[in-house]
Amino acid sequence: MMAAIEAARGLGKTLREVVLFEHEPKLGRKLAVTGAGRCNISNDGVKASTYHGPEPAWIESLLEGFAVEDLERVLYRLGIPIYKTDDGWYYPLSQSAASVVAVLEERLLGQGVLMRVATYVRRVSYQEGLGFELTFKDYSSGEKGIEHFDKLIVATGGKSYPELGAKGHFFSQLEALGHTIKPLYPALGPIDARLGAFTALQGQRFDAHTAIFDGEDCLGRSFGNLIFTKKGLNGPGVMNLSHLVTQNPEKNLQLEVNFIGPWIEELAEAASDENNQASVRALLLRYFSPKAVDFFLAQAALNPQKLVQELTEHDFQALIQTLSMTRFEITGAGDFSNSQLTAGGVATQELDPHTLQSKRLPGLYVIGEAVDIFGPCGGYNLHVAFASGYLAGKSLAEMNN
Repeated sequence: MMAAIEAARGLGKTLREVVLFEHEPKLGRKLAVTGAGRCNISNDGVKASTYHGPEPAWIESLLEGFAVEDLERVLYRLGIPIYKTDDGWYYPLSQSAASVVAVLEERLLGQGVLMRVATYVRRVSYQEGLGFELTFKDYSSGEKGIEHFDKLIVATGGKSYPELGAKGHFFSQLEALGHTIKPLYPALGPIDARLGAFTALQGQRFDAHTAIFDGEDCLGRSFGNLIFTKKGLNGPGVMNLSHLVTQNPEKNLQLEVNFIGPWIEELAEAASDENNQASVRALLLRYFSPKAVDFFLAQAALNPQKLVQELTEHDFQALIQTLSMTRFEITGAGDFSNSQLTAGGVATQELDPHTLQSKRLPGLYVIGEAVDIFGPCGGYNLHVAFASGYLAGKSLAEMNN
């Protein structure tokens, strides 16, 4: 939607028409559920090193062309003021992803964009002199058609959340137009694991350090909120690492959870205080729920009423072992149906990072989730979606003026 809005705005009162094809009956269905319906739209931490992709310099060039302050300015102009939380996450002032979709739709109408919803683009081809030929079918009427366009922006997303319309069918069309498609795999999903006794923590939430290990080799680390589920763990603290599992299905990986990481020094200081009259249970209640505290103490074989000042070195090490060095055998990770994002896609080296225009086929642009780049939870991926859409729409308009 952002690409169409910016293209139409740039073309102004020229006679050129902007047409938006959407195979779903409504626009922005996936956008409408982002951020648990609140639309976490960007993050103070947006920088190249935060993203996953084969070319960090390419990502850096893209973000330099559209930083957080650029997004804030453009959205304000469109009628979507945003604000920043204490932890640096950006949301619309409305606190509603649905309102963001509604405002963008109003802008599309205001800019004169022709919207063809419930219309499936079955095939795209290119011929010199004729441009891009789109063969499509209107689901509502059953009619089929063929139209030609000078320029084409592809914003078809990936395969995640197929119930919201994501099918990933357009990658074969892009490949036929000469582009390299990097293997697709789910990202930002839950991790399944053998929890053993930790199944008792089902439903409990923690802010924890996490890591994925292949033997003693650490493949990646994260920090964030997580929740124990029936099958394993979910939440940003593990979702940010799930791609390492789906990328390596043949490996016997382990998930390490450090529950006390953020407060380890504070805990050690309290435990070494000879005058501390609190029980070890009372000490841990500073950081965890009663249910979690009782579980951890049972795992460490410690009497909950034992005073902190009575803890031996062996007691303390047993507690630290339980709180910071717990590893779970990974049995799988979320598939496309329950992962937020599709990793892989069109190779970045085949796109201009300043415009998202194809280097293989000028006049063709590929944006958003269809490109081989993704970031962690927290607004990073929506930032790229809006950034790439804005830059592509702006470039298209400039080329036609």
